[in-house]
Amino acid sequence: MVDRPFSFMTITSTHNPRIRSLRRLRTRKHRQEEGLFMAEGEDLLEAALAHGAPPRSVFTVPDPPAPLAALLGRLPATTEQVTAAPEALAAAGSLGSGSRVIGLWRLPDLGPIAPVVEVGPVLYLHDVADPGNVGTIIRAARAFGAPLVVLSERTADPFGPKAVRAAMGAVFGPRLARTDLPAARAALGEHHAIALGPGAGTPLREAPLGGPVLFVLGSERAGLPPEVVAACDLEAHVPVDREAADSLNVAMAATLCLYEYRAHHG
Repeated sequence: MVDRPFSFMTITSTHNPRIRSLRRLRTRKHRQEEGLFMAEGEDLLEAALAHGAPPRSVFTVPDPPAPLAALLGRLPATTEQVTAAPEALAAAGSLGSGSRVIGLWRLPDLGPIAPVVEVGPVLYLHDVADPGNVGTIIRAARAFGAPLVVLSERTADPFGPKAVRAAMGAVFGPRLARTDLPAARAALGEHHAIALGPGAGTPLREAPLGGPVLFVLGSERAGLPPEVVAACDLEAHVPVDREAADSLNVAMAATLCLYEYRAHHG
């Protein structure tokens, strides 16, 4: 039997150095410094294991309930297990009510775009600042089989607590990259780039979706700047009742893009 790294002393203080270290991972600066990110709750731990991405460490309540104990039993021997009192976990996490388990994963390298072999649409998010939207889009990408989501430099960190929760485990799924649009287009040479804007260009359902497609989306408030639109092959929009709403939330628009692509491909 392989011995598992394990902390035999339950952490009770909210000022414990390891609890403070967890708490600092709420900020992007410290995630990058430590090379780690956290995910809270049994659902995200289970999703990570389903994606073959076990955590480096888990912090869990003493005497965990049976479902959580079963999850912990599926962890590889290399995963460190630390027990901490509920109040200590609540102080470390970002959820007001606290979690019974917090996992730590190594922060992936969002470097250059690797070749996209899988068939499916690719999303490019230009300066989407809301982490909840970023996480929801990653979740939609997973659901519709998009192999890659590309983030501009000023798009929110997909590994912040709010984005990780919104992604509901999908942050362990599609590949992610961070670069500018010209570099993304150069790496995805065969992809037809479609810029999404409110009421602009072709209705999405009439856009050419037959081949590889790169959907380019901006934030709901700012949209896409003219130079980004000009760098695309086509501009399109999701038709809405303009008297009721000028535009859609970017996560909703991205989901509809992915749905239309899949509907077009049967």
